[in-house]
Amino acid sequence: MKNMLKFTLLLSAFLVIGCTNDSESDLLIVEETDNTDNSGDDDNSDATVTFSANIEPIIASNCLGCHSSPPRNGAPFSLVTYAQVSSRSSGVLNTVSKQTGEPSAMPPSGRIPQASINLIDVWIQEGLAE
Repeated sequence: MKNMLKFTLLLSAFLVIGCTNDSESDLLIVEETDNTDNSGDDDNSDATVTFSANIEPIIASNCLGCHSSPPRNGAPFSLVTYAQVSSRSSGVLNTVSKQTGEPSAMPPSGRIPQASINLIDVWIQEGLAE
């Protein structure tokens, strides 16, 4: 009986610790640098944040569980296509920027890494490149 209680307590501790993505490193705002190549080459395709290369994978791994087509689990809209995501880009940034537990914070499973949030912000600031 004692061993079962110890096991249950240990399992509960692991579940509580593992059920959040929030960490101090996620809370730090990492500055994005766009001057990694100072060679004067204006055709640096790596510098531009695009939906297909950078944002779509973030949306696919964090949002499509609910915001698929058709939406599931009470999600009010789809975030499958470029048009759907770009038309709601500010709202997406706002909701993923919230801390876990805040009203309207997304995804409900826990906050995405700050680096991904920064990438979405840069994508919006750069004009929502497809």
